Amino acid sequence: MNPTLVMLLAGGAGSRLNILGAHRAKPAVPFGGIYRIIDFTMSNAMNSGLNTVGVLTQYKPLSLMEHMGTGAPWDLIGRTRGVNILPPRTGNKNSDWYKGTADAVRQNIDFIESNSPKRIIILSGDHIYKMDYEALIAFHEQKKADLTIGMMTVPWEDTRSFGIAITGDDGRVVDWEEKPEKPRNNLASMGIYVFDTDYLLDALRTQPKHDFGHNIIPAAIKNDRVFAYPFTGYWRDVGTIKAYWEANMDLLNPDSGLNLDAWALRTKVQEEGRLGDRPPGFIASGATAKNCKLSPGCYIEGHIENSILSPGVIVRKNAVVRDSVVMHNCHINAGARIDHCILDKNVCIGNDAELGVGAGDTPNQENPDHLWNGLTLVGKSAFVPPRCMVGKNSIVHPAAGAADFKTKQIAPGTTVRKSVEKN
Repeated sequence: MNPTLVMLLAGGAGSRLNILGAHRAKPAVPFGGIYRIIDFTMSNAMNSGLNTVGVLTQYKPLSLMEHMGTGAPWDLIGRTRGVNILPPRTGNKNSDWYKGTADAVRQNIDFIESNSPKRIIILSGDHIYKMDYEALIAFHEQKKADLTIGMMTVPWEDTRSFGIAITGDDGRVVDWEEKPEKPRNNLASMGIYVFDTDYLLDALRTQPKHDFGHNIIPAAIKNDRVFAYPFTGYWRDVGTIKAYWEANMDLLNPDSGLNLDAWALRTKVQEEGRLGDRPPGFIASGATAKNCKLSPGCYIEGHIENSILSPGVIVRKNAVVRDSVVMHNCHINAGARIDHCILDKNVCIGNDAELGVGAGDTPNQENPDHLWNGLTLVGKSAFVPPRCMVGKNSIVHPAAGAADFKTKQIAPGTTVRKSVEKN
């Protein structure tokens, strides 16, 4: 019998990440220079001794599947260990897509039964954190729980984004509020669940609805033993542009609690132009790099401050990059200025262009709930023309080019889209 089977929910669309999630699943979004978001959950599983993982995919899974590969980066390859990609079942009816978190697991009951686990741990692939799942499982066993939920205290203003538990003195969950407008507590679900297998399978078969937070958990609280496992370490849901940028900036703050070296984080280094074959990062004479994370293959002639640069980034003379996240193979030409920006892969910034200018109090006109805090977002393979000024809270869509910039002055809150070419 397999003691614990991991079911990793990794099918999220990441719509609040806007163009960062337009062509990839949220767990596949790059993070921290050389990693992807899903690396955190996968490394937690590896470091906790969990060796069989089912990855439930759905939305644009290709880059995620390529990244996961055989599971070798996380030592999950062998006769008694492995990673299994579990897409939605197809061929019966148009309702085959996963309808919710519980339905995603329900559609893979045969995978669960084929592994005969004693218990199941359900994880999300889109959070930044380090947790010892062995301690969580030991807590579950000690409490003789049917369901244990990983939970942490969050600021009261954030409670409307989470499932909230009301607990007794012994940690037992006595009531549940899913994303409440007026919460009674601020103990929030981390989307981490441990179930005894028989209990979960019975719940999935008898509960016709589709979501853990809205359906499975409230029903379990009424009838069975549900406990909250308290977590106090670093944890961040990076489902918004603001949270994603802030988590990257936490890497540069030694007091943030986010320490990738101490966390034994692993990733697939064979992708992105064979990271292991790239030369060390190079900082030319006269260039500066202050409080930055530079990846292999970076070539710096300009000035970098408080920024994260992925492999292959080139910053030419007199260019300035400040408080920004710059992904793989971006080219920032001479004299350009990048301030509070997120640049997706293969972006080219023309000579003397400036991004992140003006006041930051004008939200993006098309997506004010996505971009309102002064960041500027540039999509994959976009080109910002020379001497162009792009205001804060602006979005430049993937593959947009010089012809798509109708003016050199892009006002704050503007969206620049790729034009549809006519035949």
